[in-house]
Amino acid sequence: CSGMAQDKDIANSSSTTIALMERFETVDDLANSDLEELTAFVTETGRGRFADPAATAKAVRAAAKGSYRLPKTVNDTVNQAMSVSIASMRALKEQVKVLDKAIEQQFEIIPNTLTSIPGIGKVYSAGIIAEIGDIHRFDSQASVAKFSGLVWHKNQSGEFEAEHSRMIKSGNRYLRYYLLEAANSVRRCDSEFRRYYDFKFKEVNKYQHKRALALTARKLVRLVFRLLKDNRLYIPPES
Repeated sequence: CSGMAQDKDIANSSSTTIALMERFETVDDLANSDLEELTAFVTETGRGRFADPAATAKAVRAAAKGSYRLPKTVNDTVNQAMSVSIASMRALKEQVKVLDKAIEQQFEIIPNTLTSIPGIGKVYSAGIIAEIGDIHRFDSQASVAKFSGLVWHKNQSGEFEAEHSRMIKSGNRYLRYYLLEAANSVRRCDSEFRRYYDFKFKEVNKYQHKRALALTARKLVRLVFRLLKDNRLYIPPES
């Protein structure tokens, strides 16, 4: 369905898109679907994530109508390959759920304060703590940031400092992954981190999300270090 692949507003890997591929056997079936029924289907599979399901359904149907049609022999082969891929994705998601549950159960016996941060559950907390180890082996939050690779090369001349300095390539990539994922979750749940992310997002015109998220993760490092070092809970700022 080339039209959907080219439409930037349609997430090709979303559960709704995958459900559409399973529900409609051909592009023509989707293109000629009843808009009201398609809207209901998008609403159900989207589970409230779409602000305007009718507009989304209309965009999906229009994308299907504008899609390039493959010859039947090729189309059947592509459908078979996609069917296998979707089945594999669903199997992997189920395995991830089992592993997440196991991590949560193991984490119950480990005292920590990171789960007091809105948006950081037991899985992210377990990942961060497992990679950091004993927090007392770090002298400062800056050393934790360097250990995780959340520091940047200096790229400046005189009073000018580049907006897009690259992060160093060294560091614990697993810890960096958990901090970035956790930061993305926290900025949705905590007003202070949301304001910080939005501020950094608006500072530049390129790589806005990637840059803002990295800086938000760097801010999260300072909080993680202090909570673990002092063994205290996070108190959210007043909105």
